[in-house]
Amino acid sequence: MSSQFFPAKRMTMVQDPVIPIIADLIKQTPDVISLGQGVVNYGPPAAVIEHIKHIKMTDDFHLYSAVEGTADLRDVILKKLQHENGITVSDRQQVVITAGANMAFVNALFAITDPDDEIIVLKPYYFNHDMAISMLNCHTIAVDTDSEFQPCLDKIKDAITGKTKAIVTVSPNNPSGAVYPEPALTAINQLCLEHGLYHISDEAYEYFTYDGDDHFSVASLPDSETHTITLFSLSKAYGFASWRIGYMLIPDQLFSAIRKAQDTYLICPTRIAQEAAVAAIKEGKSYCLSHLANISAVRGMFYAALQSINDICTTPKCAGAFYFLVKLETDQTGMQIVQELIKNYKIAVIPGETFGLPDACYIRIAYAALDNKSSKIGIQRLIDGLNGIIRK
Repeated sequence: MSSQFFPAKRMTMVQDPVIPIIADLIKQTPDVISLGQGVVNYGPPAAVIEHIKHIKMTDDFHLYSAVEGTADLRDVILKKLQHENGITVSDRQQVVITAGANMAFVNALFAITDPDDEIIVLKPYYFNHDMAISMLNCHTIAVDTDSEFQPCLDKIKDAITGKTKAIVTVSPNNPSGAVYPEPALTAINQLCLEHGLYHISDEAYEYFTYDGDDHFSVASLPDSETHTITLFSLSKAYGFASWRIGYMLIPDQLFSAIRKAQDTYLICPTRIAQEAAVAAIKEGKSYCLSHLANISAVRGMFYAALQSINDICTTPKCAGAFYFLVKLETDQTGMQIVQELIKNYKIAVIPGETFGLPDACYIRIAYAALDNKSSKIGIQRLIDGLNGIIRK
């Protein structure tokens, strides 16, 4: 085949999306329980469905809305940011509605990077962040965290070069579940200010914390407006994944660049999803918290089961999101473990390689999609599988 019919070289450097790959493996084996994709086991608030039922669909409802989102949704978000996150949005900042937090991250990269720039991420990193950085001909600089997946400021400092444009934090963290404490996030934000870097703070799991840990929003810090980009999502907390609604709080100087990007490949999020988001955010975080006790109970069941085989695996009990990142005592790769778990034990997880962990065997377990009954079955399959694979 002639070379001009191959994909662009930059795309060949991008890792393959792991969620569809695992989904394809699951399709080949009936009755697999998935601990793979990060979703919750509940849907949107009833108020969202009622609101959608009674929308007056006037002629303008079917036209494009503003690129940055409807005024009603942006106003609701401003109130939410103040009351829930301690962020008083100034005239030096803007809220932009996006089709999910992943899109918000790509918007940020379009606005702040040129080809060959570097973006610092913390290992284990979120795979879609790495993919987006590569797609824009930039470089992911992955910095190690400690044994509890907490940031190491000195290692971050050492990774900064003249090509660095931003430091990315994800807290509560996907894939580890780590919750970064306020002092650590404050230090990273200050480091960005001192070095003229942007701090991209992904807070998609803001409501999912346990054991007394609290989420801290970086943009609540004084003097953070000019260099802090914060990403939020409705997908997790409101059971809203397929509605594809997120938003970002950005420095005003990036507003024009981000509108250019969003107008080019989206124009605007769907109007009906934005209307649904208004109703969801008005329900507030209490909706998510009403489900958190059940998720926490499932979390406890999984952790106890994993501790029962702690001679073959290490599981830090991180206090956020809805993941465990487990290190396995084996010479096999994470993907080899995943394939065997699906094929022979009908349980699916995600391999650690996709999160920037190729040097040891890790798997990510997502536990929020299960109720108590399915959790018991899933736990038994997982423990049986790990015992059968690693001890054979």
